[in-house]
Amino acid sequence: MRAPADGTTNGTNGGVYSIALKYFLSCSAALVAETVTYPLDITKTRLQILSHAATPGKAARPRGMFRVTFDIVRHEGPLSLWRGVAPAIYRHYVYTGIRMGTYEFLRGKWFDKKREKTFSAWKSMTIGLFSGAFAQFVASPADLVKVQMQMEGLRKLQNLPPRFHSTWHAFVTLYRANGFFGLWIGWVPNCQRAALLNMADLATYDRAKHWLLANTDMKDNAVTHGCSSACAGLAAATVSTPADVVKTRIMDQLRHKHDFSHHKSPGTPLYKGSIDCLMHIVRTEGFFALYRGFLPIYIRMAPWSLTFWISYEKIRQLTGAPSF
Repeated sequence: MRAPADGTTNGTNGGVYSIALKYFLSCSAALVAETVTYPLDITKTRLQILSHAATPGKAARPRGMFRVTFDIVRHEGPLSLWRGVAPAIYRHYVYTGIRMGTYEFLRGKWFDKKREKTFSAWKSMTIGLFSGAFAQFVASPADLVKVQMQMEGLRKLQNLPPRFHSTWHAFVTLYRANGFFGLWIGWVPNCQRAALLNMADLATYDRAKHWLLANTDMKDNAVTHGCSSACAGLAAATVSTPADVVKTRIMDQLRHKHDFSHHKSPGTPLYKGSIDCLMHIVRTEGFFALYRGFLPIYIRMAPWSLTFWISYEKIRQLTGAPSF
């Protein structure tokens, strides 16, 4: 990794202003990427909870990504594809800023340029794992609200009254119903997913970019950033999808708890934890159910990663910050 482009000294060169600037820039890039690709996220979430939405006693009918998207538009309206986008954006203003800032800070502390020519893969994966888990823990309440609002369309189809009227109303309602710590329902699988995703995304992008710069004639430009982000998006989707399915199922329990629609007694959770949820899915639906929603996850993650990394690198360049 070459010193001018490794970005490892950013945390100390500009002090608090530099850290705040990079935080804002990463959040701005995430806002663009999230808004553009959000319809794929709501499609993914619906696919992952199809078995929950089935009529009691009947299995959910398998449906593909395009069929689910078409049904959302036909029954709920085109704007429903952006239902829950507000908490998703709020989440990124916490999650993305923290994960990017933490990764770069730890990389700067752990990368000894005098003794190491490149930042090793295991170090990159380790700090990516930690950065993702830490950032997601802080942002988990916003993720919970996003999932709950994405499920509101199903209530409409079932002729049930809406639970929430706005993002703020959802936060308040969930807080009153479950308490302060209830806002962190599902945080364990959520953090597991984020840790795996960031381990794959940040480490793959970091390694791929600097490998291309060191071993090819490619320059530090949008082409290199695009190639690196493509590798990062595929790695992140492959590694994180099972944890994403588990996270969505556990968070979706609140909808069933509210309606008392499952076969167990009211208030009894469907799953005891993330491991129990994972084993239940494999046992009752098969291993590949853990990859339900993989196509929209990857189709979303690929352009999300491409949009984010190119925007982030370009914004850093325009503001005078070193390349990532």
